[in-house]
Amino acid sequence: MPHPVRPQARPRVPHFSSGPCAKRPGWSAQVLGRALVGRSHRSKAAKARLNEVLDRSRRLLGLPAGHRIGIVPASDTGAVEMALWSLLGARGVDVLAFESFGKGWAADVLKELRLKDARVLEAPYGELPDLGAVDFSRDVVFTWNGTTSGVCVPDGDWIPAAREGLTICDATSAAFAMRLPWDKLDVATYSWQKVLGGEAQHGILILGPRALARLETHAPAWPIPKIFRLAKGGKPIDGVFAGETINTPSMLCVEDALDGLRWAESLGGLEALIARSRRNLGLIAEWVARSDWAGFLARRPETRSSTSVCLRIVAPWFVALPPDGQAKAARRLVGLIEDEGVAYDIGAYRDAPPGLRLWAGATVEEDDVAALLPWLDWAHATVAAEHSR
Repeated sequence: MPHPVRPQARPRVPHFSSGPCAKRPGWSAQVLGRALVGRSHRSKAAKARLNEVLDRSRRLLGLPAGHRIGIVPASDTGAVEMALWSLLGARGVDVLAFESFGKGWAADVLKELRLKDARVLEAPYGELPDLGAVDFSRDVVFTWNGTTSGVCVPDGDWIPAAREGLTICDATSAAFAMRLPWDKLDVATYSWQKVLGGEAQHGILILGPRALARLETHAPAWPIPKIFRLAKGGKPIDGVFAGETINTPSMLCVEDALDGLRWAESLGGLEALIARSRRNLGLIAEWVARSDWAGFLARRPETRSSTSVCLRIVAPWFVALPPDGQAKAARRLVGLIEDEGVAYDIGAYRDAPPGLRLWAGATVEEDDVAALLPWLDWAHATVAAEHSR
């Protein structure tokens, strides 16, 4: 077998990690020059910056007036945990688990909160659980977009407007890239490090009117650590939603988040962000359709993520390998790409089937996606040739 020909063109920005994700085009550290470093986060000026993040986020996402938005500790994970610890226990709960993070929320519900009336609706990587089996007389916990599986729920039509329980949605790799039906989401969470390419550390928690009412009518049976507390004396803690963060935020991260929000506004807002991500997915889909070795991990086109695009290796030589051989071959393919400086951090998540994961959110340029794809073909052909010897 002849040695594969190395492509000539390279992505200008080789950052395709699914978190932290690529910075917005044209970003430099100079955008942090106005950051209020060395200032108290409780100062008037710092609180104004924190509230500017909340106000711009609210407008960009199109949140209804009755939804409250706050900055919370520990990234999206912290935001989800706050919701689980503060809101669950009033009803039974259904947890959808079709990728790593959904399985993590299920483990917390069962093993940490130890809720007795809990159901886990599971599906293997690449598929969704039966959405028709979800019981909305119960609380429902789910990821909108499975960052580690490349599978997303197709829309919000499966969630009834008239429901008794709360919907608690981990939307971290969907917010700003997919249309979220806010009237169907009682709780939503995300982090700055995903679609807008911000820095890690902080999470965003959005509570709708039904979740806010739960805080007033339900006191959990378990102690709640200070870092998770959303209510005091039967009332929501207003400061959480007014720039009064529970712990000390990084004002560098805050300034970076503002830069990402301003960039998104300059493009035309939410619809422009969605369109950029969809175009990136479209390029990958066209390439997959021509490929004899790569396929989507998500089985159904309507459930394929436009941000965390997960790919299987379907070439016969690869499929014939034992599981450890597949894992080793996939690592070799990813390593070739990284050694060339073409793309970094594109291996499948550690719990997912061996393969590739490409971030295709709005901060990734279409030209960079187009330049990457021939390199994937080259790397695959190189590894295939090594296995044919």
